[in-house]
Amino acid sequence: MRSASPRVAAASPGPTALWRPRFAYDATVRISLWVSVVVVAVLFGWGAWQRRWIADDGLIVLRTVRNMLAGNGPVFNVGERVEANTSTAWTFLLYLGSLAAGPMRPEYVALALALALSMIGVVLLMLGAGRLYAPSLQGRRAVMLPAGALVYIAVPPARDFATSGLESGLALAYLGLLWWMLVCWSQALRVRPEGRVFTAALAFVAGCSVLVRPELALIGGGALIMMLIAARGWRRRALIVVTGGLLPVAYQIFRMGYYGLLVPGTALAKDAAGDKWPQGMIYLANFNRPYLLWAPAMLLLALGLLLYSTRTEPWWIRRKAPLGYGGLARAVQSPTAVVIFIVVSGLLQALYWIRQGGDFMHGRVLLTPIVCLVAPVAVVPVVFPDGTRFSRETRYVLSGAVSAVWLAVAGWSLWAANSPGMGDDATRVTYSGIVDERRFYAQATGHAHPLTAADYLDYPRMRAALVAINNTPGGALLLPSGNYNQWDIVPAAPPPPGTAPPVEKGPHTVFFTNIGMVGMNVGLDVRVIDQIGLANPLAAHTARLKHGRIGHDKNLFPDWAIAEGPFVGVPPYLDAAWVEQARAALKCPATQAVLNSVRAPMGLHRFMSNFVHSYQFTKYRIDRVPLYDLIRCGLEVPETGAPVDTGFPAAGP
Repeated sequence: MRSASPRVAAASPGPTALWRPRFAYDATVRISLWVSVVVVAVLFGWGAWQRRWIADDGLIVLRTVRNMLAGNGPVFNVGERVEANTSTAWTFLLYLGSLAAGPMRPEYVALALALALSMIGVVLLMLGAGRLYAPSLQGRRAVMLPAGALVYIAVPPARDFATSGLESGLALAYLGLLWWMLVCWSQALRVRPEGRVFTAALAFVAGCSVLVRPELALIGGGALIMMLIAARGWRRRALIVVTGGLLPVAYQIFRMGYYGLLVPGTALAKDAAGDKWPQGMIYLANFNRPYLLWAPAMLLLALGLLLYSTRTEPWWIRRKAPLGYGGLARAVQSPTAVVIFIVVSGLLQALYWIRQGGDFMHGRVLLTPIVCLVAPVAVVPVVFPDGTRFSRETRYVLSGAVSAVWLAVAGWSLWAANSPGMGDDATRVTYSGIVDERRFYAQATGHAHPLTAADYLDYPRMRAALVAINNTPGGALLLPSGNYNQWDIVPAAPPPPGTAPPVEKGPHTVFFTNIGMVGMNVGLDVRVIDQIGLANPLAAHTARLKHGRIGHDKNLFPDWAIAEGPFVGVPPYLDAAWVEQARAALKCPATQAVLNSVRAPMGLHRFMSNFVHSYQFTKYRIDRVPLYDLIRCGLEVPETGAPVDTGFPAAGP
């Protein structure tokens, strides 16, 4: 009897070989995969460095980090517990990085971490896809070429937000890690059952999704559900629940007790549960139009279908499984299920952001859906014709088709990488409210790469703010003037008669939209608030404006900032009656309860009270018109006399 051919023998291993964690790559496969990984990572890093910058929103995170380093806790303003950052994990990562970096400016820490994590994310995305195709490439010659990874790095916003000081790099690294681990998990039945350590690690990573960004809970939660379905025995399921849920649940308890909210302050400020479908479609079109994103979507879909049709996995890999694994468990813990899961997750992420209305930053929030959608084809194999399953002629045709589609993907990537993006509308806030944020701030500051808070001193009003604060040692409220080189000053109330004047300078508050650049250029003793509600607990609890600019669609009147005090005088363009009505509205018991939840000294009683009432505080809303809020709260409207005029001054540089 003739012995079985090497290929047949390789396809029919014994029971022991079934569990051997061996993927016999051809040297060409292994080398081409790592060459692709290195080339794409270097191209991405180089492209991101060419567009390096730190956004105003990135500086918001760094203001919180400054407070943490100073011992004030994770707050934006001292004495006011507001969670002004969406990504908990990014905030604490920057805090730890700043501790380790010592005297290095936190802006450079953010730049280095964001860029490194972005590159790591792309690498993990490609390694996960390479691992996905490993079983079908055993003993075969093929070349691994970057495809979906090329599409992602070619989109200009991907390179813009690879730095920026925001959590985009962390989100990319997180998704790359989760994707790679899910692929490994899905192949456990074909090599060997995953151990408890790997199971705990994967569950922990999946559970951290909500700490990276809240909406990523849709992905992390889905991964945990898949693991629970596929797990054998209650001990393994208990391990998944504990390791996956311990940290996010613990932080949620902390958030409810410390901040008095169920969600991050940014979610409250932007009403993340609301919907603006028309604006979301405008945002999608704004992202698609400059780069014709439908073209790579169709090409990558064609690549995926070609690769699926030419897979050559042995029958035993698809059918055999350890004892105790039911049909549903085998179906869930499979590469096919993981691919479907990550693609559907990307579509759900896109749907969520379109429903929410998108963002005011061009392309930013749709980068996560792109990462998920391109993950299964981040790299693709072009298999040399060998006659397996198909005739050699058919294999030539299929390999040629894959190569042709890949060349089209590479051609589009080269074109898109050099696209002018939004063109003339990049730095103008049009009716859509969407701008190219990096180009906007580069133009407004005069710096091609605004990286530090000092670079933002060249933004309108910034230097004037420092001068105005220095010129008002007794304290003042700074309101933005129509003149970009000055601020309107509302003086702080003088100390009561008979009391000693304060030794330190009086209280200062700056009321401005761009709280990041202001907050990083003034001392931590200066309160910085905005009308949008990112750092202002009053503004956060107003209702979302139907036709407001996306991401900025709450707008608290400055009358409330004067009413909170301790300031005297009213600028001529404001109504003294409104200020008095705002003072009266602030006495509303429900409003006082909300403000006490973030301003009263923190202790066990306050923590427990906040925890119990966090749902009530999250749902609470005030009316931004003081008179209407008085009516809402059932309070009397105060009588007002003649308008107050204190000879309102203005201070300039």
